[in-house]
Amino acid sequence: MSNQNIVRVRDVMAPTYVMIDGLSTVDEGIRIARQQGVKALVVNKRHVDDEYGIVLMNDIAKKVLAKDRSPERTNIYEVMTKPALSVDPRMDVKYCARLFERFGISRAPVIEDGQVIGMVSYNNIVLNGMAPDDVA
Repeated sequence: MSNQNIVRVRDVMAPTYVMIDGLSTVDEGIRIARQQGVKALVVNKRHVDDEYGIVLMNDIAKKVLAKDRSPERTNIYEVMTKPALSVDPRMDVKYCARLFERFGISRAPVIEDGQVIGMVSYNNIVLNGMAPDDVA
């Protein structure tokens, strides 16, 4: 067992994310994602007992584009994943990577005290969480 420092999700996550309402159209979501340069949108809770959702651009490709649905007439809630699988900012990144693998996801919102504080992806974990010595 090595004595290396634990890298936490908080250390590698992107503190920027984009929140969208589930009633927004997919067309609006695409426009916002382009403007903000993000690959996923967090769908806001509708009330205190609700959960966050998530929409990835590949969700839009599979559920709207591939099915020849109109982005102007399709709402975000129709293509989102809810509840979004989220991670705690204190989680060790190796367990975050295992969680992603187990559930077949590539990014997730980081939630602390019930609020989204960022997004984490495989890219964040690999590029920011692994020292050059870890990659042999």
